[in-house]
Amino acid sequence: MKDVSIDAVDGHVATVCLHRPPNNFFDTALLRALADAYEELASADGCRAIVLRSEGKHFCAGLDFANNKGQDIAALYRNALRLFAAPLPVVAAIQGGAIGGGLGLALSADFRVATPASRFSANFSRLGFHHGFGLTVTLPRIVGEQHAAELLYSGRRVDGSEARALGLCDDLVDDEDLLPAARARAGTIASSGPLAVRSIRATLRQGLVDRLRVAMDHECDVQESLRHSSDFAEGIAASAERREPRFTGT
Repeated sequence: MKDVSIDAVDGHVATVCLHRPPNNFFDTALLRALADAYEELASADGCRAIVLRSEGKHFCAGLDFANNKGQDIAALYRNALRLFAAPLPVVAAIQGGAIGGGLGLALSADFRVATPASRFSANFSRLGFHHGFGLTVTLPRIVGEQHAAELLYSGRRVDGSEARALGLCDDLVDDEDLLPAARARAGTIASSGPLAVRSIRATLRQGLVDRLRVAMDHECDVQESLRHSSDFAEGIAASAERREPRFTGT
């Protein structure tokens, strides 16, 4: 688990950290390790809540499509589902960008703490691609149908202040306060009755994993079909070259 570490439980809160700086791109192996960490902590004595953070400039920039062209998306999403199925509440500390699948990872948490410099984007349409990581379910659930449609269609970036207004993050703090604020929120949760919190969370998320499984199966199918399009190739090239894409609809 060299890409994922678990700090000692402190005040019934464990901190899980991703170690792939600066962008913390994920793949199936990283999501598997992260899900393993969540499941390990769920059975650990004294752990009642998790803080998810990342080392480096950005929280997570999703999957590096340019260098993972053969990635098995179905396997990746099977491990993503394990994150949603894990029973402990999670607070994510979002520094820098939560982009593409990284936004999906951020939305797998129960709460998000960000700074004014944080950036959130479902940038899939800017790559000529279909969104994934269950954003079909999680994004409308958090920001509403209209805002979700606008963010998915445009692929635009949202800063920390707008994210707070939309509900993409729950706390907006200064950079130096990001991790302490995330730990404080997790600590407040951990101070409640652990059996009550787990049961309340299970009730609030009832059926969520099943909905996500259906959504991810569909997202995966459409992503596989668009993976071979000229627009996707152009979107990846434009992103690498930091220019506007020239899509043709083919």
